[in-house]
Amino acid sequence: MDGNATIESRADWRGPEITKRQDWIHRFSAAEIVELEGAYATACRRGKTLATLTAEDFPLPSLGAVFERALDELENGLGIRHFRGFPALNYSKEALRLIYWGIGKHLGTAVSQSRDGELLGDVRDVGADINTPTGRGYRSNQELIFHADSCDVVGLMVLRTAQSGGLSKVASSVAVHNEIARQRPDLLETLYEPFVWSWQGGEGPGDKAYYMQPVFSRHRGKFSCRYIRPHIESAQRFPEVPRLSARQIAAMDLLDQIVRDEAFHFSMMFEPGDIQFLNNHVCLHSRTAFEDWPEPDQRRHLLRMWLSVANSRELSPLMSAIYRDQHAGALRGGFPSRTGGYRYETPGSAG
Repeated sequence: MDGNATIESRADWRGPEITKRQDWIHRFSAAEIVELEGAYATACRRGKTLATLTAEDFPLPSLGAVFERALDELENGLGIRHFRGFPALNYSKEALRLIYWGIGKHLGTAVSQSRDGELLGDVRDVGADINTPTGRGYRSNQELIFHADSCDVVGLMVLRTAQSGGLSKVASSVAVHNEIARQRPDLLETLYEPFVWSWQGGEGPGDKAYYMQPVFSRHRGKFSCRYIRPHIESAQRFPEVPRLSARQIAAMDLLDQIVRDEAFHFSMMFEPGDIQFLNNHVCLHSRTAFEDWPEPDQRRHLLRMWLSVANSRELSPLMSAIYRDQHAGALRGGFPSRTGGYRYETPGSAG
């Protein structure tokens, strides 16, 4: 594999280009909203909970095909799919959890997002600091830098938005890769080499607190990017870990510089009811800082799923730390639960 070659892919897009298009946005029709409401009613009538719900308990005779096409677009197209128009403010947050979970059942299998075993996570500010060794950005109101989550597909459903701020930003990691290839092919090669990453407290008993993984990889013609710079820098606190080289730092600096350029990413303000799906192998995302409402029930609140999907790409063996099974379509990704169980709400996020 020639790491210096550019990648030809539909996922090679730039922000200004994609904002002129509407083919990645699906606005639910009135009939589709009725279908979702009917699926929710069926699940309730059958007494289903998040733990017992199946796709059959949440029937989507028409929308099922829409979500199938979304999966294909996520893997083989732009890598982003956005659904808009569901009247979230008409529902309780408990109802929205079940509706979103039901949609997820038609897309893939949820994997754990943390050592606490969260299958359905709450993205809201609980005062976490992302600059601590175990800090996680989805629990703070701080700005998040561009990164890719540790799963095939990440999904967000918006329940409430902030008083100000909290813009979602998305970029194509394929486009960033290709720009690095044009500017600095020597630094591109560095990003294909293993970096040391911190587990951020997610390691198992007796395991090392860090692991090795590249930022870029290619395997059997498929590209994958996994980039969370704070996790790489956090590993430097361990004295036995090799120090980041000048070349590694320069490579990450260039990646950050390109992805932050408005020529590469786009920004959008979420609306209640929005549902965003991203393929983490080809997309990077971030969020601006936000200021929340004083009333607890009005505060910014998103639901998050990390999904393993049946049409996922085969990955390089170098990605084995996070994606423990690299085969195409395998159940993989996420952080293993260290509690012995799984949960459908982020600890400390009630409200």
